[in-house]
Amino acid sequence: MHLVETPVTAPDARLLLEHYFASRALGFPPELGVYRVSHPDPASFVPPRGAFFVAVSDGGAPLGCGGIRLLPEADRRRLADSEGDVGRVQAPVYEVKHVWLEPEARGQGWAGTLMAALEDRAQAFGADTLVLDTNASLDGAARLYARRGYTGIPAYNDNPNATNWYRKSLVQPNG
Repeated sequence: MHLVETPVTAPDARLLLEHYFASRALGFPPELGVYRVSHPDPASFVPPRGAFFVAVSDGGAPLGCGGIRLLPEADRRRLADSEGDVGRVQAPVYEVKHVWLEPEARGQGWAGTLMAALEDRAQAFGADTLVLDTNASLDGAARLYARRGYTGIPAYNDNPNATNWYRKSLVQPNG
């Protein structure tokens, strides 16, 4: 498996995103209502505002995807306010979006590889913080994020599909 940085409008990216949205709609907890599909704005995933990756098998088949985008200013403000640090509004914060692996590609460590690439790319853009939102019904995702050092935070956006929000510092402590 290898990662290819690609526009979200590329055929493999669109296919994987459709699989992602269909899977989320099928598995969405009924008590939360109906899953709301939110197609990514292609401009949000163009460097340096963001990036989108497709995981491809050695044979060329698309296996998964994920992206990062610069967190919108209103959400950065809300994040800073929830952390009691209004000065952080100006710091670059990126958001992880649409991490997905096809069912046959799971359990092989590729989600960690994809997340590492997204974290590295955000850091290359100057980010010192990554955030993401998810749904509590995605147990595997929660375990992945915990292993990668993400910690729970208050909601920084109004995503109707999300029940859990996470943050990770990309700055390594000295010493």
